[in-house]
Amino acid sequence: MKKLSIGSRLTLWYLAIFATAQLLFGIAMWVALRQELYTVADDALKAQIEDLTNFLKSQKKKNMNVTKLREEASEAYDLEHSGDFLQIFDENGNWIFRAPTLVKNQFELAAPATIKHRSFRNVQLANQPFRFLTQRIEVSGRFYTVQTGVPTGQIIATLSLFRRYLLMLAPLLLLAAASGGYWLSRKALSPVDALTRTARGISGSNLGERLEKLTTGDELQRLSDTLNEMLARIEGAFLRITQFTADASHELRTPISLIRTAAEIVLRKSRRDAEYREALRHILLEAERTSSLVEELLSLARADSGRESLHLAPVDLRAAMVETAREWRQLLETRGLQFTEEFANCELPVLGDRSAMQRLLAILLDNAVKYTPSPGVIELRLEARDNKAIIALRDSGIGISEQDQPKIFERFYRVDQARSRELGGAGIGLAIADWIVRQHRGSLAVKSSIGTGSTFSVELPLQSTLTPSDAAESISPAAGA
Repeated sequence: MKKLSIGSRLTLWYLAIFATAQLLFGIAMWVALRQELYTVADDALKAQIEDLTNFLKSQKKKNMNVTKLREEASEAYDLEHSGDFLQIFDENGNWIFRAPTLVKNQFELAAPATIKHRSFRNVQLANQPFRFLTQRIEVSGRFYTVQTGVPTGQIIATLSLFRRYLLMLAPLLLLAAASGGYWLSRKALSPVDALTRTARGISGSNLGERLEKLTTGDELQRLSDTLNEMLARIEGAFLRITQFTADASHELRTPISLIRTAAEIVLRKSRRDAEYREALRHILLEAERTSSLVEELLSLARADSGRESLHLAPVDLRAAMVETAREWRQLLETRGLQFTEEFANCELPVLGDRSAMQRLLAILLDNAVKYTPSPGVIELRLEARDNKAIIALRDSGIGISEQDQPKIFERFYRVDQARSRELGGAGIGLAIADWIVRQHRGSLAVKSSIGTGSTFSVELPLQSTLTPSDAAESISPAAGA
């Protein structure tokens, strides 16, 4: 079964609410009108009782007996309409006056002794509706029971006519409400239709397009802005993937081409063992570079997909740095570089991944070695400051220009393409280092100038300022890592 559209559901809801409100309003108006009409009738009955009280007072002054009072009442009320539905009894149950209509229809009054308070009631008399007031009144120390009524046919006819008008107008009002509700829903949802049409036209070839900018200041504008922000993120991710694919293809094509070229050249004719060995050595070197590049590409791919997870645990950063520095010292010395270390004299506990921390330092040291000619100096410092562990690696290498510094942490970015290729760099190491630092809620920065070397600074929060739950949130790699 096909579900109704939002516009149709809104229209039905609007119609249901309007119909309910109309029903309640009609009932309320009918009850109010009925109450008002019966109030008018009751006031007329009360006025008749008041006139009758005045009549009895005037007759009492003449000291009339029951028979004489009966004659006076008949003379007074037989010709008046107020006496058409009137009957009067004294306290002994003797009737003073009874309207012929009531006698004819055998309309009996309840026992006077049982009547204590004024009461109103609706009755049928000769198939006609009436409203009667029954009341006990006191006149000069004597009690009389009085009952008087008025026909209510006009009241019932008025209420019936009013109800008929309500029932006649209700369908018209509901139709108008349905039309208005449908128009309002279409008008309110028209921006959604516009957003839908635009969204359907967006694909991988035109991710730069955006949904219509709304200025309604309501939920639809927030929806449009949110979707545009999402499209911007998707476009950025798509461009990074495209750039990553292009750069990876370019980086892989070069060593593969060199391996193929070397193999083709050596196979063109017979050669001495030494030449074969040199060709194989060259092929092995390029294969090792390719293998290293593929491993780095896989690391970045796993990071982008969220599968490159870090196992965070309390780590003594000082011990991890000392171990890594010891492993690199011999390599630095063979390159003719002076390596100095300066570590804090106490443990520096951080919540992190020990192997990732060592890989971070290895990347920074490898970068320093590649771009620091012999003889040169590389200094490594580790200290604690402001509840943070500070790693500073300074080299006396060729330096980085100011315009290149913001870009060196981007993937495949290399300041000197030719020299980077010569040194075996692919422009991925610093991107991985930046990702590792950010996963530990830290920061990585560089200060450098041409010809004077570079200083890479890493700031990591000490364990006292980072809880395991905070660190767990950082495991998911950020976009563009």
